Amino acid sequence: MSPSVAIIGAGFGGLCMAIQLERAGIRSYTVFEKAGDLGGTWRDNSYPGAGCDIPSHLYSYSFEKYASWTRRYPEQPEILGYLHHCADKYNVRGKIRFRTEVRRAVFDGSKWQVSTAPAEEDGGERTEAYDVVVMGVGQLNRPRLPDIPGMPEFEGVSFHSARWNHDHDLTGRRVAVIGNGSSAAQFIPRIAERVEHLHVFQRTPNWVIPKPDATFGPLARLAFHFVPGLQRAYREWIYRYAEGTLYPALAQGWSVGLLKQRAQRHLRDQVPDPALRAKLTPDYPPGCKRVVIDSTFYPALTRPNVSLDTDKIVRITTKGVETTEGLREVDTIVYATGFRSTEFLVPMEVVGREGRSLEEQWKGGAEAYLGISVPGFPNLFMLYGPNTNLGHNSIVFMIECQVNHIMSCLPRLAADGPIEVRPEVMAAWSARLDAAMARMVWGGGCQSWYKTADGRVTNNWPGPTTLYRRLTASPPHPAYRPVSTA
Repeated sequence: MSPSVAIIGAGFGGLCMAIQLERAGIRSYTVFEKAGDLGGTWRDNSYPGAGCDIPSHLYSYSFEKYASWTRRYPEQPEILGYLHHCADKYNVRGKIRFRTEVRRAVFDGSKWQVSTAPAEEDGGERTEAYDVVVMGVGQLNRPRLPDIPGMPEFEGVSFHSARWNHDHDLTGRRVAVIGNGSSAAQFIPRIAERVEHLHVFQRTPNWVIPKPDATFGPLARLAFHFVPGLQRAYREWIYRYAEGTLYPALAQGWSVGLLKQRAQRHLRDQVPDPALRAKLTPDYPPGCKRVVIDSTFYPALTRPNVSLDTDKIVRITTKGVETTEGLREVDTIVYATGFRSTEFLVPMEVVGREGRSLEEQWKGGAEAYLGISVPGFPNLFMLYGPNTNLGHNSIVFMIECQVNHIMSCLPRLAADGPIEVRPEVMAAWSARLDAAMARMVWGGGCQSWYKTADGRVTNNWPGPTTLYRRLTASPPHPAYRPVSTA
């Protein structure tokens, strides 16, 4: 008998899990999605210029070839369109409960009691029992607003970049952008052309390398679709380049200097003003924060109607942004301040065996075996969980590895009932992660969304993805135990 499976989230992770269950003939699953549409972060992030810095033929499922990519680097509408295509092709759309938020999941000794309610409403909870819970909520789904005094007092319009206000026309307006990461680098060039003046408030500069984008014409798309092996070979070439050149830079290997030289040359080529270049030059090693891949960001900062402000922000006033050097009067503020990335699964309440709270267990920082399983929480699995984010390759690759691992765990449930990862396996995994993390660049003198407030890296995978594929493909049985023997 097939297990009943609750999948939380209908982004890349949740859809991949649902599709693989469908392909295996397991249809006793439900996908819970708090929003009114699928797509996850690619539904939410619809700001001007939103796109991906991983090439489209790699930022897609390995099992679903797609001939409709029009660019080497996909933009948000195309990625969202791809996810809709996959949901329809593999018949999972009908298994998604939209506008349904999971409030809590409690293990009762044999099953998970999953409590849901209509999203953005109080009360009206409904509780259902499932054998397995798969968390597909990702790491970048809850916008983080900065803690700046006076924010509620601002009399203009303000919003986070992940909740873009499309009804607010920026044409001719004086706009402040607080933050300068990947999202800001994408939308700043688009809005700089329309605004009267744009103030970009930068706390820490980013390393930026050029984005070698290109369009795929009709003939190229036909070739990818009909020529046997062409798309797979192209995908493999992109993957091998990322593993062979970009990963060594993050591991402080042979390509560190190459990456830094490329970023410095890009800055020199695009920013002729030495004073502005100095403001945009980081004082930490490349890769410590996520490297921005973009070819239009720097030129936008050189426009006469754009100012780069590096003075410390003191407060937000009714009229604008006040720094140590004075007030910048604006009528719109866009917060490009990222996500609450280290607060995995929050605000859901997750309770495992013996009333164990996952939030309490993760008080010192989230961790999971393979980023997937946690001792004391039987039949609970995560996609894009702790220490599975990448700074050099496609997260979709990692998600597929995780889904394959979960699928290999499911047959054991029929024989053994609920299973959980062994505590000694988790302890060994944590020690292995710590040793690997010590070799990586992320600890090098910068703040980033990869880290908790005390500097622990809870988000990134510190090895090559080839290693992760081998680890998740190994038989899972030795790592898990039946709950009855716990």
